Amino acid sequence: MEYLIEIDKAIFYFINKTLQNTFFDWLMPFITNAGNFKIIIIIGAILFFIFGRKKERIFLVLLIVSIFVADFIAAQLLKNTFIRIRPCNALNDAHVLVGCTGSYAFPSAHAVNITVFAALTSYKYRFLIIPSIIIAAAVCFSRVYVGAHYPLDVIGGALVGALFAAGVIYMDKRYLKRFYTS
Repeated sequence: MEYLIEIDKAIFYFINKTLQNTFFDWLMPFITNAGNFKIIIIIGAILFFIFGRKKERIFLVLLIVSIFVADFIAAQLLKNTFIRIRPCNALNDAHVLVGCTGSYAFPSAHAVNITVFAALTSYKYRFLIIPSIIIAAAVCFSRVYVGAHYPLDVIGGALVGALFAAGVIYMDKRYLKRFYTS
């Protein structure tokens, strides 16, 4: 286990320090801050709800509820179970580009949420698979680059998000499909 933690720290330093440059120092804090996209998300959701068919409305509600539940599981249950200190709090020489909270690091709730979003969006709209993967990867990478998470935090978050999304997709295929056509 100690060996795995050392590898995780080495990869963290590679992303956080070795790849450090002025462009990423500007871009990654922007990408990592969900607030920068709030207006686009809200307007998109409203338009989707107003102009979408019943299928799109049900999907939108399913997506929002899924992200809220996944976020709660990650932020309230899993983080308080694993109790891993964030690198911005644990490492004095971390390149920290955003505020460093006192909450625990594992799993990354950002990674959980963006993976749920990307997986469910890709499931419903196949043409969005590539953009969804790129956005999810950028958010996950940004969490390490800005000093908020170790790589295993985001990998763990992505796995939790993928498992959660797989469960939602299963439930959708098994139980919710009938609501789309009724």
